[in-house]
Amino acid sequence: MFTGIVETVGTVQAVAATGGNLSFWIKSSITAELKVDQSVSHDGICLTVESIIGDQYQVTAIEETIRKSNISQWQPGKKVNLERCMTLGGRLDGHIVQGHVDATGTCLSVTPEQGSYLYRFSFPKAFNHLIIEKGSIAVSGTSLTCFDVSDGAFSVAIIPYTYEHTGISQISSGSLVNLEFDVIGKYIARMQAFPLPDTSQNLGG
Repeated sequence: MFTGIVETVGTVQAVAATGGNLSFWIKSSITAELKVDQSVSHDGICLTVESIIGDQYQVTAIEETIRKSNISQWQPGKKVNLERCMTLGGRLDGHIVQGHVDATGTCLSVTPEQGSYLYRFSFPKAFNHLIIEKGSIAVSGTSLTCFDVSDGAFSVAIIPYTYEHTGISQISSGSLVNLEFDVIGKYIARMQAFPLPDTSQNLGG
């Protein structure tokens, strides 16, 4: 589980295809603090550290991940938002993020404003019911507040710190991003579709 607060930005060093999977070597400033079997969010994708050599480590994406995210487009030199899993007792500065990408979205526009940046993204309309005005959404692993929500599109405002310390500065019109909708909203939607069964008759007495 993650919070969507990016710790640092890593750089893809190498990409290799093995069967239907893709393996990546990532260079980062936190590699020395990682361990094999640890979960790390990469642009919003939860991947497991498999090997560590020097300041680089290896992760692998399986077909399910490749199908639902933009990871098949990653090439050497790609900057990736990194976040280690949250710890019990720590502050939840963003929102609950699982690292399970729901879909990809497309950047429609980037508008520089006085001291900030306005990004607008489109997303598959099948997810319309999972996004609300002023709600939380993870865009490539970054916890953001969405607004100006319409049918299949939303906007986010990026402060200078986020722009300078994450990979969002690389996103431009036409860029494909990873989206994870609020998990609480997903559970509520599921419960509305399938109400909980009445267990009152199972009570002993």
